[in-house]
Amino acid sequence: MSSEVGTVAVLSDVHGVLPVLDAVLAEPDVAGADLVVVTGDHAAGPQPVEVLDRLRSLGERAVLVRGNADRELVALARGGTTEIPDPVAPWAAAQLRPDDVALLDTLPHPVELSVRGFGRVVFCHGTPRDDDEVVLVDSSLERWADVLGGLDDDVTTVVMGHTHMPFARLVDRRLCVNPGSVGMPYGRAGGSWALLRDGQVELRHTPVDVEAAVAAVAAGSAYPGAEEWARAYVTSANSDADALRVFGPRDGRLPRS
Repeated sequence: MSSEVGTVAVLSDVHGVLPVLDAVLAEPDVAGADLVVVTGDHAAGPQPVEVLDRLRSLGERAVLVRGNADRELVALARGGTTEIPDPVAPWAAAQLRPDDVALLDTLPHPVELSVRGFGRVVFCHGTPRDDDEVVLVDSSLERWADVLGGLDDDVTTVVMGHTHMPFARLVDRRLCVNPGSVGMPYGRAGGSWALLRDGQVELRHTPVDVEAAVAAVAAGSAYPGAEEWARAYVTSANSDADALRVFGPRDGRLPRS
């Protein structure tokens, strides 16, 4: 674990959507943060290379955490198969340059930092133990105890992505935060993110001109279904209620269908 850092802006689940990423990066509190941590699923979308280049441009100010889609893109790029249902994933994997594949392949999961006002903070994608595991704001305390059970007692805060819905809640004295999604939000269009500053968590939202963002994705991507994809995901066509119904069985609350 490195030395203590100050203000941390947390982004997640960009999913290859450059115009919304740019809008979030332009926020004064993101531009002025000591560190930008992006908690996974960076490139699986219609502008994969463009998004990775933008994240690279942040230099040492950025810490990229591996998400399940990042791991699966590497497998696809190397001729393997995955269970990703989104048809954009094989296309995105085929666009990646060798250095992109190498970057995604070496991303860490989880990442621990010492953050001023928080102490030990673990940043992950699904959960600290599994980048594809689902835990939700209303998951049971028993479920939370299971997925966080491997952490040291003095880890005060866990920041995760994966489910694309922002929340902040206490779990038996430990603060758990999901910043929401930049590129594929459920429930509210625009870029969701979080700010960790002086022991306080702020859930933030960057509004965007949705039609302009959809047009920018369509114009900036060679993916044949780019406009349709952007209209489904950038506009947040899927609500948080829709997402909770889909994710619910994966946190153990309902029998699997």
